[in-house]
Amino acid sequence: MGNKGKIELMAPAGSFEALRAAINSGADSVYFGVEQLNMRARSSINFTIEDLPIIGAICLEKQVRTYLTLNTIIYDHDLTLIKTLLNASKEANITAVIAMDQAVIAYARQIGMEVHISTQINVTNLETVRFYAMFANTIVLSRELSLKQVKQICTAIEKEEIKGPSGRLVEIEIFGHGALCMAVSGKCYLSLHSHNASANRGACKQNCRKKYIVIDQESGFEVELENEYMMSPKDLCTIDFLDKIIESGVKVLKIEGRGRSPEYVATVIKCYREAIDTCKQGTFTEEKIALWMEKLKTVYNRGFWSGYYLGQKLGAWSKTPGSQATQKKVYIGKGVHYFPKTNVAEFKIEAYGIEKGDSLLITGPTTGVREMELGGMFVNDKPDEKAKKGDSCTITTNFRVRPSDRLYKIIKN
Repeated sequence: MGNKGKIELMAPAGSFEALRAAINSGADSVYFGVEQLNMRARSSINFTIEDLPIIGAICLEKQVRTYLTLNTIIYDHDLTLIKTLLNASKEANITAVIAMDQAVIAYARQIGMEVHISTQINVTNLETVRFYAMFANTIVLSRELSLKQVKQICTAIEKEEIKGPSGRLVEIEIFGHGALCMAVSGKCYLSLHSHNASANRGACKQNCRKKYIVIDQESGFEVELENEYMMSPKDLCTIDFLDKIIESGVKVLKIEGRGRSPEYVATVIKCYREAIDTCKQGTFTEEKIALWMEKLKTVYNRGFWSGYYLGQKLGAWSKTPGSQATQKKVYIGKGVHYFPKTNVAEFKIEAYGIEKGDSLLITGPTTGVREMELGGMFVNDKPDEKAKKGDSCTITTNFRVRPSDRLYKIIKN
């Protein structure tokens, strides 16, 4: 990016719904996986190679940068697929590949595709940055670094004019929000040991998110670990010190979450977009931070902590399993038809009922994520304030609704 104080907001995309949500919410770039050679091969839907031209066209039209994630361990039998994916990505105008294996890096450089170094490589010092600058324009630093260490690296890049293959100064990227792994930069072997499912091949079974009993093998005495899930870190959140991150010289802020829902992507990206913009405008305040934090709590999270950026030596562990989100979505029905002249959408109610005043969520591959409060509606062609399972209802919207769209009701937990 090159502009002092400017930072790129990168969003996760595990589906077309999430991709649209990211774009509509203000992301500068998106990252995604194709097929199975990425670190979210099991937890997200993932795109196919046939989707690449569509992704490239959608994002090119919106001037959003696109990053293909190919950051798993690579074996010999993967090499043909790797080359096929990189060739297809290059042809589809995908901006760059996020890689950790030297075979991926080498082939991407061979065909003239921009390379970003994955956090899986665990870059923790300037000399390693200098080495990978021979191959990559952007480098994701290890998640275990403090913000002070990050700033030292960013400052040295400018001072020593360390440049990537593009001829521009190397850009530093860090994770800003989302799930954290108990292992150093995600290099965990628990899942491989217990289920023969390698986390380093994108097939993590998330052993760390479960509850355990400790047994003394000599006496047989058992202790149930009730106070916390001692291997399950809380989610990273940096929005309350985002101004310091920008001041450090970081150029790309990455939001984790390719395995999470489209509304998660929409909510988190909107909050961080607003926060970045207010930092630029000089209106970044404690009051706004409090509002963003409350909004971030409404979508999937395991509780929040600041990671290692502020100098903590140990992780902050979750005390409950799963999400601590303050609200959830309940499936209601699907889109049937849209009447553009009157801006009216027709839905078929297939599950639970809805009534006037409900908070609704509409998602779809083209629609992305839209939220609205239900005002008046027609139910089975008559004005009504309630609709139940089996009913057909029409609602006025300020956006187009498609037959592929799903209707949800948002309920506070």
